[in-house]
Amino acid sequence: MASRWAGHARQDCPFWRYGWCYRGREFCYSDITMIQQYLQKCRAILDTVEQQQAQVQQAARWFADSILAGRMVHVFGSGHSRIMVEEMWPRYGSFPGFNPIVELSLTFHNLVVGANGQRQAMFLENVPGLADRILRNFDLSAQDSALIISSSGCNVVPIEMAELFQRHSVRVVALITKEHSEKSTSKRADGKKLGDFADLVLDTGAPVGDAMVTVPGLDTPVAPGSTVGGAVLVNCIKAEVARLLTEAGQPPNVLSAGAVVGSERAVELFEAAYDEHAHRLAKLYENVGIASYVSKSNAHE
Repeated sequence: MASRWAGHARQDCPFWRYGWCYRGREFCYSDITMIQQYLQKCRAILDTVEQQQAQVQQAARWFADSILAGRMVHVFGSGHSRIMVEEMWPRYGSFPGFNPIVELSLTFHNLVVGANGQRQAMFLENVPGLADRILRNFDLSAQDSALIISSSGCNVVPIEMAELFQRHSVRVVALITKEHSEKSTSKRADGKKLGDFADLVLDTGAPVGDAMVTVPGLDTPVAPGSTVGGAVLVNCIKAEVARLLTEAGQPPNVLSAGAVVGSERAVELFEAAYDEHAHRLAKLYENVGIASYVSKSNAHE
């Protein structure tokens, strides 16, 4: 859209940085489009991620240590944070060593309303005690580590999940949107947030409220950015973990496309990766809860 300024200089407009301004009843547009505005915001997010390289490397070292010990990195997110869980594993370019904890009651938003609707999911992610019921399924170890994703860092279940992991001496990396979290109110009675139970905090770089694009005539911004920053951080961690595993003599079984490695090799890698995941997962159940005659501790050689 061509620029149309209502008799005032762009530098005088307090909203020029959004690509538009409002004077009286006249909208004034700069040359920037909504697409360009979003892409500019995403570039700023990438800059924020780049400034956290030391933190990403630290997280990767913890995760690689867990994987090399034969244990797993537990990855959890409620709501749309589930996207980051699935971005870590399993998908092309990823590898076993991660335990994706995706609770459908907290993350299945597709129907929006009605049975299994989003109202219920948003209610459940703030139910105290649910995190304990989820983790009751696993035999945790201090050799494990965890990545907890929550843009606001203020919902009860992700916070309690991190708190419980720390009680089991599991290192916790929190992936939040710092600016948004600081401006948001915790749903916990004591006011604590996810960052309060993290050994390391990573920032998606998104703004308060997540949405990044201001549309002329619309009083609410659109187009969130935390998914962009979150996905970039997850894949930076993943790449660094792959390097550490390879340098340690344990190159990961990476899910790879047949177009890259050939169809036969792709099948081999998929099968090897899935089997390794099963073997790692089995260790999370060996001594869980109440012992039985088939528990590892009671099993006969």
